[in-house]
Amino acid sequence: MKRISLKKQGGQSVTEFALVLPILAFLLFAVIQFGIVFNNWVQLTDATRAGARKGAVSRHLPNPKLACENAVRASATNLKASDLTANCSTSPGNWQPGDDVTVTATYPYSISLFGIISKSGRLSSTTKERVE
Repeated sequence: MKRISLKKQGGQSVTEFALVLPILAFLLFAVIQFGIVFNNWVQLTDATRAGARKGAVSRHLPNPKLACENAVRASATNLKASDLTANCSTSPGNWQPGDDVTVTATYPYSISLFGIISKSGRLSSTTKERVE
């Protein structure tokens, strides 16, 4: 006759794992979503720097504002171009040496965990350079 031992705990680890798995999955997907948003912000910041640099050296072009905005779009290769907004301007506005070029770009983001959007908005980056 076999004795049933109450000291065996074979199913306990499976039960604990089943209880902890949803929490671990939630944390993993949250880290992945945050990483994607952070990557988009880094690309947006780099694009505004590239646009400001182009704007700083493009005063001799017929339309330096357009060249600046095109440089922002060209630098943001991994961002969806239709969602990216870029604006280049100078103070006082005549693209002369010594003027400040201000480049501002925005891009939408949303953090979605298991199909539920928990946070959304627009990433924004601004860079200033002096016209050469």
